[in-house]
Amino acid sequence: MSASAGTIVAVGTARTPYPEAARRLLRETLFGAARDELQQRAWSEITMSDVATAAGVSRQTLYKEFGSRDEFGQAFVIHEGERFLDGVDEAVKEHLDDPRAAVGAALQAFLRSAGEDPLVRVLLSDDGTGGMLPLVTTQGMPVVQWATARLTATIADGWPQAPDPEVKLLAESLVRLAISYITAPSDSPEKTAAQAGELLGPFIDRALGS
Repeated sequence: MSASAGTIVAVGTARTPYPEAARRLLRETLFGAARDELQQRAWSEITMSDVATAAGVSRQTLYKEFGSRDEFGQAFVIHEGERFLDGVDEAVKEHLDDPRAAVGAALQAFLRSAGEDPLVRVLLSDDGTGGMLPLVTTQGMPVVQWATARLTATIADGWPQAPDPEVKLLAESLVRLAISYITAPSDSPEKTAAQAGELLGPFIDRALGS
């Protein structure tokens, strides 16, 4: 029997309505197809039809879910970024007694993971005119907003006494620094994190109450 719209299905330990579970599966399938395509050629050479065909769905289904190629590209970048920010969360939680160390460890973990990821290198290996790079830089506001919101929540959970405006300012500054260093690295993740910690140290002390 096919699942009806009201059916509840298990996803991990949670129980999720069928339409939501089906949408998650569709998006994961589409992102997986895009990832496979990017292993073979640049984003500028990949069409929505290519992604839809690789995913085994119609182009109309892909457009209905994401609206445009740029929207799909931004959603894909955010999806891939989730695993890097999972590492940031863990680094912060391991240093809750030392805000400066937490920020340094989080930035170092993010830069190291992103720098070692083969897909990130593919995403950034273009001249900025037709690849994925503009989705992170010149057209990257949705990515910046998502990452800032995610990091703001992480910092607020670790230091609930910190003022909200300063937590958001710190989170956005770190996100923009991380994007800058990823797209144009000048030093190792360790040295970059140390330099950022030195630069932001006084603000971190004041904002997070060290």
